[in-house]
Amino acid sequence: MRTIITLLWVVWISLITVGNDFNGSLFIIGGGSRPDYMMKEFIHLAGGDTSRIVIIPVASQSPEETALFQKNELETFGAGSVHYLLFDTLTADCDENLRVIRNATGIFFSGGDQNRLTAVMSGTSLLEEVRNLYQRGGVIGGTSAGAAVMSEIMITGDERLAEENDEPFSSIRRKNIITAPGFGLIQNAIIDQHFVERKRHNRLMSLIIEHPDLVGIGISESTAIHVKEGNRFTVIGENVVIVYDARNTQQQSDDNRGNLSARDIQLHILKSGDTFHF
Repeated sequence: MRTIITLLWVVWISLITVGNDFNGSLFIIGGGSRPDYMMKEFIHLAGGDTSRIVIIPVASQSPEETALFQKNELETFGAGSVHYLLFDTLTADCDENLRVIRNATGIFFSGGDQNRLTAVMSGTSLLEEVRNLYQRGGVIGGTSAGAAVMSEIMITGDERLAEENDEPFSSIRRKNIITAPGFGLIQNAIIDQHFVERKRHNRLMSLIIEHPDLVGIGISESTAIHVKEGNRFTVIGENVVIVYDARNTQQQSDDNRGNLSARDIQLHILKSGDTFHF
């Protein structure tokens, strides 16, 4: 009987950990200003005054200026040591960059253009070292573009079907939202940022109808989600996080114009301190 109970326990543990390949945490910020207490929490997760944080600012149009600003911010709030890496596709995998990431306890991806970030880092050993850091218990943070890149399916910011004089993302239509492979640090959701402020509901709803196995997470500015063990997150910050969940929809279809429809999509509006379980 004891053997059977032990086997059942092992099976149960294996089931609840399926899909969770990471032991660290994610700190995903929706862009905008960053309250002091929010960044102090990121530093705390990275190890506080013994933390070793690496800024990756290559999404920015002014990467060095951005990195210096964020380095000063993190040091002011008590980070142990802060470095930043400047590189392109040819220099991403240099030995020094890989050494710095292997020694880090936290990574912070700056804002800018997420397409620039994936163009430089996808397929590199540097990105593998970032994933290794996450697997061994480190914290990966990012804001704006650095938030969008976290999910496996990444919103690029472009669309296919917009007509002349249309407002951006003014419809909910099939195959309109252009995506690209992100870094896949969060595998059960699609991340969107600046969400409430820039009224990005249509594009995220379109994607979760087309990918009903994934949850859509729209993060407002000055707000973050702290993802723990890959299966839940807590909101921290000044505004709200919107979650669209189409995993139990009764119907998904489109008409001859490509307009998408779905019934019984769940909507969650979460404030600071609220937790969501995937």
